[in-house]
Amino acid sequence: MLMKPTRSLLLLPGLAVVAFAGGLLWQRGTSASVVAEAEPAIVADFELTGHDGMLRTEEDFRGQWTLVFFRFTHCPDVCPTTLADMAQVMDDLGPQADAVQPLFVSVDSERDDVEALAEYVPQFHPEIIGLAGTSEQIEKTAETFKIYHEKVEAEQAPDGYTMGHSSQIFLFNPEGELVELFSYGTPAAEITAGLRSRIAADG
Repeated sequence: MLMKPTRSLLLLPGLAVVAFAGGLLWQRGTSASVVAEAEPAIVADFELTGHDGMLRTEEDFRGQWTLVFFRFTHCPDVCPTTLADMAQVMDDLGPQADAVQPLFVSVDSERDDVEALAEYVPQFHPEIIGLAGTSEQIEKTAETFKIYHEKVEAEQAPDGYTMGHSSQIFLFNPEGELVELFSYGTPAAEITAGLRSRIAADG
C-alpha cells in the first residue's frame, strides 16, 4: 500500500519552470498549449533503459500519445502524486488508453537503477514505463527536454540528499511533436479530457 504523501523536501525555485524564447507561460493547476514559433524547440530525444530491462528511445513510442515526466523514486510527494495522477488518467481513458504511453524518467541516476524502478513504478500502474540511465544519459536527455534537475544536500532525506527538478508533464503527439505542457497540480480529469479530444480528433 502506498503511503500518504508527506510535506515535500523539494521546494522548486523559479528555475524549475522551463522558459524558452517565444515561450510558454503556465501556472500551477493549469495547462498551457505549446507556442509553435518557440525556439529552440523541445524534442523527445533519449536513449534510456526501461524498468523491464529493454533499451528505449523516443522512436519506440511513435504512433502513440506520450506523456513524459521527470521524477525520482525517493521523492516524498511530488513524484508519487504525479504517478498516481497518471494511473488515474490511464484508468479513466478506458479503451483510449491504448493510444497513450506515460514515461517516468528518473533524474536520480545514483539510486534509480533498473531494479529500483522495477520495484517502484508498477505499484502505480502496469502501463507506466520507468526509464533509467547513467548520469551522462540523464544529462543529455534533460538538455533535449530543457528541464532543470539538481542534486540537493538534505540531512533529513534518504542518503543525505534529494533532487530538485522541473515538475511539468510533456505531451507529445504520435509524430513525436510537443503539443502541450501540463504544470504540476493539473487535475487528472483535465489531462484525461484533453487526451480524449486529441485522440478522437486524430482518429
